[in-house]
Amino acid sequence: MKERVNRIVFMVMGEPLFNYDNLIKSIHILRDRNGLNFPTDGINVSTVGPVEQLKRLREEHLKIQFTLSLHATDQATRNMIMPHMKSNSIHSVVGAAIYYSERHNRKITIAYLLAPGINDRASDVRQLGKWFRGKNVLINLLQYNETACKRIKRPNKQQLVAFKIRLEEAGLEVKLRESRGNRIKAACGQLVSDYNKGNDAPTSDSPEKMSPVIHKLSDNKADTTRGIRKEKRHPFAKHKAKRKRKKN
Repeated sequence: MKERVNRIVFMVMGEPLFNYDNLIKSIHILRDRNGLNFPTDGINVSTVGPVEQLKRLREEHLKIQFTLSLHATDQATRNMIMPHMKSNSIHSVVGAAIYYSERHNRKITIAYLLAPGINDRASDVRQLGKWFRGKNVLINLLQYNETACKRIKRPNKQQLVAFKIRLEEAGLEVKLRESRGNRIKAACGQLVSDYNKGNDAPTSDSPEKMSPVIHKLSDNKADTTRGIRKEKRHPFAKHKAKRKRKKN
């Protein structure tokens, strides 16, 4: 790469800790003194918190940055937001994250995507304070980007600031993270949500309920690109065309 890179983040889509051995191997390669000699402080692993893998990670001798995507303070709410984490107790996830911080004497980041009416209650503020007050923790408050899902609303700036103040009053260190990519629907999850609109979007992991486009990807690799373009233009197509015209 021509540009100097000073930060590398392992994050979704695709939970990094579910590919644990390759994750750790790649970090060792990046920081090898005979290779890139990349500073460990510049490597961040962002995770939804599978407990068994968190326990393994805390025993690694790696001084990496660590971010936990939490987004809820009770099991029922987290199950609704992150259904594939149902088997992991939210209290165990938080406990493992705090233990990681204490074991390595590092500040960790808790990512909290604000969803008005869902995870911004007084009880949420109390629980976050109970967990993280006095700990070496930064709460990273994120703004939800709209998708086809109407159940979750995008908070406005006033709602974000108000919730930040409530958390600070509860004794927490909080930072608002600037939202990017919403204009071109490139924020996390938006591209696939927009693309699946109009197709029989998958509602579970079963192959029978996957969309026709996804079946085409697996059944006919030679026609993959052509098949997708016939079904629907790529979400970036218009944006890319505009950029080309500007350059010309």
